[in-house]
Amino acid sequence: MSWVMLFFAGLLEVVWASALKRADEPPFLALTIVASIASVALLGLAVRELPIGLAYAVWVGVGVLGTVLVSATFYGERFTPAQWVFFVLILVGILGMKLSSAAKGG
Repeated sequence: MSWVMLFFAGLLEVVWASALKRADEPPFLALTIVASIASVALLGLAVRELPIGLAYAVWVGVGVLGTVLVSATFYGERFTPAQWVFFVLILVGILGMKLSSAAKGG
């Protein structure tokens, strides 16, 4: 259950980070505030069962990957092929941390 909370915490990080782009508009400012509080709260619940270093790395990684996808899709931001390679490496790192912690019973 802690991994599910961590995943949703990462998704909420994507929401608030992406909403920052339009935080000069009141609905997006409110979304940024609410999503950031909820994201950190879920992270706090997840670290009750997961090591903080692992949870924080996954939380940030999910946030980075999701924010990149949102910014490319909705804000028209462009990334170089090399940047996409490194984004994929972040994804591989997240999956590797999840799989290696599952093997240890984490």
